[in-house]
Amino acid sequence: MNLSFFDQFSSPSLMGIPLVLISMMFPALLLSPTNNRWITDRTSTLQLWFVNLVTKQLMLPLDKKGHKWALILTSLMVFLLLINLLGLLPYTFTPTTQLSMNLALAFPLWLATLLIGLRNKPSASLAHLLPEGTPTPLIPALILIETTSLLIRPLALGVRLTANLTAGHLLIQLVSTATIALSSTMPAVSILTLLILFMLTILEVAVAMIQAYVFVLLLSLYLQENI
Repeated sequence: MNLSFFDQFSSPSLMGIPLVLISMMFPALLLSPTNNRWITDRTSTLQLWFVNLVTKQLMLPLDKKGHKWALILTSLMVFLLLINLLGLLPYTFTPTTQLSMNLALAFPLWLATLLIGLRNKPSASLAHLLPEGTPTPLIPALILIETTSLLIRPLALGVRLTANLTAGHLLIQLVSTATIALSSTMPAVSILTLLILFMLTILEVAVAMIQAYVFVLLLSLYLQENI
């Protein structure tokens, strides 16, 4: 029984072929098809309003040099948001519960921000590794600590997204299993757990949205440090 709780995080496959790539393409089906007109219906109007709102929020901590990343950051935000929300549907798979995928998204973008800083202002980027006024005996230790904190940033991004989504999915499955098990023996308690399950589902929707925003917001902050 304990192992079955984690079966939802295993990548589905058909004839030995992983279906992760197909599940990652599902969010594109929710977007309006291209048209010569800017606004075709209410759905496209809502999508344009949401993308505009997200872009404004992500560009607030950045100066004009960082606005070149608007398309990348906004597309990543919408992609993660739709994948997280689609993963809450029954009989679906959430690719963002896989640490390998989250690291594959976080590491290249973090490395790009780091290389931009080393190219544009190498002295300022390296100066972050040693705070001003550090006593001489502490210099080697502080350089090691700051370098480690810099290198674990992509790992922290991936683990944060994976852990939050995995914990939410596990909690929902545990409560739903308890609801079904108690429905025949204790109906009153089963109704109470059903209400808890409903509130957990709403909370998980909020978590899916917040984690997608936090992931991209932290990337934008890392970018601001290096431009």
